[in-house]
Amino acid sequence: MHTVDTTAPVVVSLTTTIDAPLATVWALHTGIDNWPVWNVDIDQARLSGPAAVGNDFTWRTHGMTITSTIHELVAEQRIVWGGTVEGIVGIHAWTFEQTGDHVIVHTEESWSGDAVDAGTDELAAALKASLESWLDCLKARAERTT
Repeated sequence: MHTVDTTAPVVVSLTTTIDAPLATVWALHTGIDNWPVWNVDIDQARLSGPAAVGNDFTWRTHGMTITSTIHELVAEQRIVWGGTVEGIVGIHAWTFEQTGDHVIVHTEESWSGDAVDAGTDELAAALKASLESWLDCLKARAERTT
């Protein structure tokens, strides 16, 4: 199982509960090409091939174009991807768990590299705000879809 770098200078971990079926939440989250439709912070996203381990996707967020590689994929349970942009090595893990009529979504991301060492506090705050927004957008879209 792939995990974030727990020794990285920036690690953010957040959880939300979404009132929607697991299949809906999973489809939104792994439908990478459609991220800009529901995630206000993503300008564009394009997956090369199907959502599968080893496949890359390129996306633009907060003025950065990022190429990420899917490292782990367990349908309707877990997806992990990673990539490097502007000296930041990012690893991002997501888990999804159906609990009654709700889905618990947990996200954890680590950032390391010289660029992170130079601005740990501000980058930690930026990552936390970005992930909060992502979860809020996912929740709003999934709950509106059902």
